[in-house]
Amino acid sequence: MQSQETPGVHYSRWNEQNQDEVSVNTSSTETPAWRRAYNVLCTGRIGIVMKVLGGLALFWIIFIIGYVTGYYVHKCKKG
Repeated sequence: MQSQETPGVHYSRWNEQNQDEVSVNTSSTETPAWRRAYNVLCTGRIGIVMKVLGGLALFWIIFIIGYVTGYYVHKCKKG
C-alpha cells in the first residue's frame, strides 16, 4: 500500500462491500516557483529561444571584452 505522503492512485477491487474502490492521493505541497519558472523558460520552444539568445549575448560579451582588452594591450605608446 502507498504512503499517504506520495501522490498516486490506489485501486482496490476487493473490499468489505464487494465494490470497486478508487482513491487518489495528491500531494499537498505545490511545485516551487523556481521549478515552474524553469519549466516555462528552459523547456520547449521558449527554452530553445532562451538558449539561443543567451548564447548570442554571451558571444557579444566575450567579443567586447576581447576587443577592449586587445585595444589596450596593442595600443601604440605615444612618447
